[in-house]
Amino acid sequence: MAQASDYPVQLSIDYPESSNRLTAFFRIILAIPIIILSVGITYAQMFVALAVFLVILFRRKYPRWWFDFNLEMLRFDTRVNAYIGLMQDAYPSTDEGQSVHLDVEYPENLNRWMPLIKWLLALPHYIVLYVLSIVSLVLMIIAWFAILFTGRYPRALFDVNLGVSRWNVRLTAYMFTLMTDRYPPFRLSP
Repeated sequence: MAQASDYPVQLSIDYPESSNRLTAFFRIILAIPIIILSVGITYAQMFVALAVFLVILFRRKYPRWWFDFNLEMLRFDTRVNAYIGLMQDAYPSTDEGQSVHLDVEYPENLNRWMPLIKWLLALPHYIVLYVLSIVSLVLMIIAWFAILFTGRYPRALFDVNLGVSRWNVRLTAYMFTLMTDRYPPFRLSP
C-alpha cells in the first residue's frame, strides 16, 4: 500500500500562533457573505463535474483548464472552511492561498470506467467522514471557547481538525471533482 504522503492530493494549513478573539467570537456572522459565494461556486462545480465525467468516460482525459478551474475552486472552498473552522483569521481570499496550501497532481491517465463506480467505492469514506465531522464540530466548539479565553487554537485540536479537512478534500478530489483515480487513504495524517 502506498504511503499517504505520496497521495496526489496534499493539504496543509499553517498553525496560527495566536487567534483574534473578537473575529473568532463573531466568525459565523462575518463568514455569511463568503459562505454564500462558496455555495454558489459549489453549484457551478456540479455542472463542471458532470461535463468532466462525460469527458473522462469518452476521452479518458481530464481537460487541463477544467482541472485548473476545479483545483482553484477546491482551494477557495478549503480556505472558506478553514476560516469558518477558526483555523485561520484572515478572511478567505478568492485568489491567494493565504495559510492554506492545497496541491493536486494533474492526472495524465484516467480510467474511463472509474467515474461510474467511485460513488460506491467512496461509501465507506462517507460513513467514517460523517462520524469524524461530528467529532470535528465538537472540537471546533471547544477550540472556539479556547480561543475566546486564551487567544490560541489548541494544537492537538487543530491537528485533528486539519486531518478531517484533509480527508474531506481527498474524498472530494476522488469522488466529486474526479481529479484522481487513486483511492483515498483512511487516515488523518499527510
